[in-house]
Amino acid sequence: MSTTTPQTTDKPALEKTRWRIDPARSQVEFRTPTFWGMMTVKGHFERYEGTLDLRQEPAIELTIEAASLNTNNNMRDKHLRSSDFFDAENHPQVRFVSSSATLDGERLAVSGRLYAAGTSVPLDVDARLRPVDGELEVEATASADQFELGMSHGMLGMIRTPCELTVRGRLVSAADSPAGA
Repeated sequence: MSTTTPQTTDKPALEKTRWRIDPARSQVEFRTPTFWGMMTVKGHFERYEGTLDLRQEPAIELTIEAASLNTNNNMRDKHLRSSDFFDAENHPQVRFVSSSATLDGERLAVSGRLYAAGTSVPLDVDARLRPVDGELEVEATASADQFELGMSHGMLGMIRTPCELTVRGRLVSAADSPAGA
């Protein structure tokens, strides 16, 4: 049972702080329909960093090490890292960079570009931010058509779109972060 007390979003404090994602208490996950939509491949990325600063342009940046993907299936992970999908050897990072971010209470509507496998697509993200004990709890979701990123390999059209992307966890003040974190 949590002992933290959710607080009303303090927009001025949120807007005046540079925040960074805390990887120890956060997840970057994906879900993709496969087997003609009858099954879902779920996975996550183990190494990533990101920031939120509504005073800056871009307000949001998320950088993910493509090779850190993990679906708990080594053969599938190796294939996803290959040139058929992420091409992690030639494009080691997956990045999201915002072009606009609008805060309305706890809701943050974000538009930007997702860069992966040597190409990019526009991406709209719907996020919820809740202050908890001087930090921000975040849950952000987006849907991307992985085919537009060139990730269309699949026998007999088994892979379906869209891929659901989710970031959930904690943002901490970057000023409170140890150097190099």
